Amino acid sequence: MQRLMLKFLYVVAALKYSGIRRDLRYFIRDNYYSRLNQIRFVAKDYFTKGKYKVIDFHGEFDQELRYVLPFAYWHYLNGTLAKTISSTNTKAFYFFSENHSELYEKRLWQAGYDYYDVPNMTHSPSFSFTKWARVPLKSHYRNKQFVFRKPILVIANKYNVEWDKPPVNFLDIPDLDRIVSTHKLNYQIIYNRPLSSQIVVDNSEIMDLNEHGWLRENHPEVILMNDLYEQHHNAVDNFNHLQLLIYANCDRFISMHGGTAALASYFGGINIILSHTGGGMEHHFNEYDTIFPALSGAKILHAKSTDELFQYLSAYY
Repeated sequence: MQRLMLKFLYVVAALKYSGIRRDLRYFIRDNYYSRLNQIRFVAKDYFTKGKYKVIDFHGEFDQELRYVLPFAYWHYLNGTLAKTISSTNTKAFYFFSENHSELYEKRLWQAGYDYYDVPNMTHSPSFSFTKWARVPLKSHYRNKQFVFRKPILVIANKYNVEWDKPPVNFLDIPDLDRIVSTHKLNYQIIYNRPLSSQIVVDNSEIMDLNEHGWLRENHPEVILMNDLYEQHHNAVDNFNHLQLLIYANCDRFISMHGGTAALASYFGGINIILSHTGGGMEHHFNEYDTIFPALSGAKILHAKSTDELFQYLSAYY
């Protein structure tokens, strides 16, 4: 029955989006099916409303932030959330869950396929916000501990394998030098590129950019998130908890394609996302104008090149 329904929904997607590439219609089909799947829970969600929903996910971090976490928060607000299950060090994201289990030590990108338990489960030209609620990470984690003389500018960089290829979306040392040199007078810059020992990794191997030592030597005024963690590890639950505390006090972000960009989009303000042309489904479905701003109301500026990123920095920062 599921197979027949998926075939039918592919035809619907092909008719509605005839101008879109054939292979991309599978994403639309899957989202259609995931929304239809919610019909099974109408009585439980809107009438009996007992705490029944168990949300279990260990796919990609980006998918969890964009689709799963807001779905879980909706069930919390609805009074129907029973339990959440995710990867190691995710409790801080699910602060609202009375029963959260960190069951998985590694994320598997394959776990996101055929995951039809949430109304939105993959890329799409449109999203359902019926059972999707903004998670107030900023207001919940705003604090007086990580406050500086100047407003914070977070550079959330990454340097890892993307789509089984060498790194594509990242800031190299010359880029970092230009950003820091230009903006250090107006902002307290906090640089964040987690090590593989600090987060739960998936199929994207983290590589060495050798920028941490370079920043310490050439721009000691920049605060490294890794150093903050060493200084405050006894006062925070884990690296993710520290990220949330820092991000909650920040209104200006530079982030990279993927989970890095999704997390920075949760905290309002302005988020410049570097996502080069030709990489990622977000481009095809215009998601930097839909799901990303929806995460918090942040102003999302999609830089398709490093040159465009610097143009945005000049205009907005």
